[in-house]
Amino acid sequence: MNLDSIITILEFILALGFILLLHELGHFIVGRLFKVEIEEFGIGYPPRLLKLFSWRGTLFSLNWIPFGGFCRFKGEGDPAIQGGLAAANKWVRLSTLSAGPITNLLLATLLFAFVISQFGIPQTNIVEVREVGINSPAEKAGLIPGDIIQQFNNESINSIDELINLTQKNLGNEITLLIHRNSSELTIKLTPRTNPPDGEGPMGVLLGNPMQSVSIFQSIPFGFQTTIDMGKQLFILPILLLRGEVDPSQMRLLSPKGIYDIYSQVRDAELKAENYTPQMGLVNFISFFAVISAALGFSNLLPIPALDGGRLIFLIPEILFNRRVPSKYENMIHFIGFSALLLIMIYVFIQDFINPIVLP
Repeated sequence: MNLDSIITILEFILALGFILLLHELGHFIVGRLFKVEIEEFGIGYPPRLLKLFSWRGTLFSLNWIPFGGFCRFKGEGDPAIQGGLAAANKWVRLSTLSAGPITNLLLATLLFAFVISQFGIPQTNIVEVREVGINSPAEKAGLIPGDIIQQFNNESINSIDELINLTQKNLGNEITLLIHRNSSELTIKLTPRTNPPDGEGPMGVLLGNPMQSVSIFQSIPFGFQTTIDMGKQLFILPILLLRGEVDPSQMRLLSPKGIYDIYSQVRDAELKAENYTPQMGLVNFISFFAVISAALGFSNLLPIPALDGGRLIFLIPEILFNRRVPSKYENMIHFIGFSALLLIMIYVFIQDFINPIVLP
């Protein structure tokens, strides 16, 4: 094992561990704000390595398995224990249980915002020529990369889709484009092809939007939107699977081992790239774990027993009808759900070792 492999493993363990630990820290902070008693906050998973210190009745411990941590509330499943989580009112439980996933989603938003601030945001109302095909109508007419297409037959252009639609309506007919180039305006005439070569469009140009520089604070709304879009994809995926729009063979649950396999292959390819720079490595690193943080946040909100979302589901009758599901039934369902999840994770771990993911 070379030095790069060791660094990659350490990067992965620390980054994933931090994301998981932050999830538990979200539960801890909100629980504390509402005066819910917490017996132990562990860094890493048991078995316990050592006791660090105690603070306001909470033991802080360091554990052997270096992934994330845990927050053990007093009376999690017994409402008869005063000061515990199950004994708290429904709004306190709702806030405390949802705090972990929300913390991960907030982290994903900030990480995506950082990445966006490094590249800028596309100005979608400006259409720029990125590439011009050889011997295409665009090249023969004099279009060059960097040209801004402002008008099409005297009609203003405000998006790439708008330009594409107008072009499709005028195949084989000469058109007039108003171009902005180097602080000047030019008029260019060309005829979009009815049967362009494979891989080229009627005009023979690759279009894009110029990027506008933004600060990380200006990027936060875009980071939030990126996180929301990831959530939409996660919740739409089962529907696409049922419709047959997604091949089941392309879907696979991943253990931390599987996630590491993907990360290590991406990292290895990145280091071998000719244009690799430390800044590019940092941005890709942050992008990868922004996706992981968002996935962890949304997946924990799924209504699966033993997960935060599964526990939140049991609050619905209490919120709507002021009727609480008896704790013995809730605990039994969570126990069954946890056991099932444990078996699934063992199977997924074995699969990731026997049949590791190989990226194309």
